[in-house]
Amino acid sequence: MAMHRAWRFVADHWVLVAGLLVLAYLSAPVAVVVALSFNKPAGRLSYDLHEFTLDNWADPCGPAELCSAVARSAQIGFLATLVATVLGTMMAFALARHCFRGRNTISVLVLLPMATPEVVLGSALLALFVGARVPLGFWTVLVAHVMFCLSFVVVTVKARLAGLDPRLMEAAMDLYANEWQTFRRVTLPLLLPGIAAAALLSFSLSFDDFVITNFNSGVMVTFPMYVWGAAQRGIPPQ
Repeated sequence: MAMHRAWRFVADHWVLVAGLLVLAYLSAPVAVVVALSFNKPAGRLSYDLHEFTLDNWADPCGPAELCSAVARSAQIGFLATLVATVLGTMMAFALARHCFRGRNTISVLVLLPMATPEVVLGSALLALFVGARVPLGFWTVLVAHVMFCLSFVVVTVKARLAGLDPRLMEAAMDLYANEWQTFRRVTLPLLLPGIAAAALLSFSLSFDDFVITNFNSGVMVTFPMYVWGAAQRGIPPQ
């Protein structure tokens, strides 16, 4: 009887069940990371659940370079997100709301960093910086991150702009609002979810990037680079 009710529930709510299974599948790696944070491994290269401990949370930085690498990645991610979001939003407005010569060509060029493999993009940027005799480090990584985050911001904000009803802006101007008031009180509030999504996506991409950063970082170490290096000698539980 219980099995029959269970199957009847699954048959009636199969979309919900499928969605929950997908969420569980996506969350499984996060759950493993959380479990390992309370684990005291048997060795430097062992990832088995060996012994429960709170030492990792008592000393979250662990090795001296860990927190500095995280802070450096967060700093680059924040600055790259800020610059890319501002520039990308303005570009999205220009491409979505204005007609000018070369608009289609610019739209294609904006998509190129998204379609280009990161190895090709990173090596091309490295050749550019070396050819221009720019020292590799914080600023070269920041410029590289702004470049590839810009494409995602433009695409996200442009899609949000395409979904806006132009009659709302026309109604605001019919009620004697000027262009700035219409933008501030109508367009921008409607556009904020798209801008926020683009900013979060940019920060995630920047914070997580390894390939392009590895080409253009010089001696600077970001968090993904630290994890890659630590994997060769044992990742600390922190």
